[in-house]
Amino acid sequence: EVQLVESGGGLVQAGGSLRLSCAASGLAADYNDYTIGWFRQAPEKEREEVSCIRSRDGGTFYRDSVKGRFTISRDNAKNTVYLQIDKLKAEDTAVYYCTAEEGGPCLFHEGTYYFPEDYRGQGTQVTVSS
Repeated sequence: EVQLVESGGGLVQAGGSLRLSCAASGLAADYNDYTIGWFRQAPEKEREEVSCIRSRDGGTFYRDSVKGRFTISRDNAKNTVYLQIDKLKAEDTAVYYCTAEEGGPCLFHEGTYYFPEDYRGQGTQVTVSS
């Protein structure tokens, strides 16, 4: 059974930092073969694609509102992807969850986000106080 477990969320003041982790287990293929994505969903708002990191070449993508503040990285030896979040803003408050898909997409093209979708974790809450 595939499991994605997020951790690292919490309550922080605006301007602070957090590092979220997404640890995977039970994957059928090598972890490096999976594209990993981060989504977030705030109360009464639609889900947002935040960032992703591609399988194999490690290419990354960030939505415009987080560029320069969020950094995604992966440690294949630990089957873990990290999302470093700096300069937190109140509008970053949301449940953040990760997804995985073997060889999945990670791009924004002609107005559409293409993110990995096959597996999803339960999420971790990030709350930013202003």
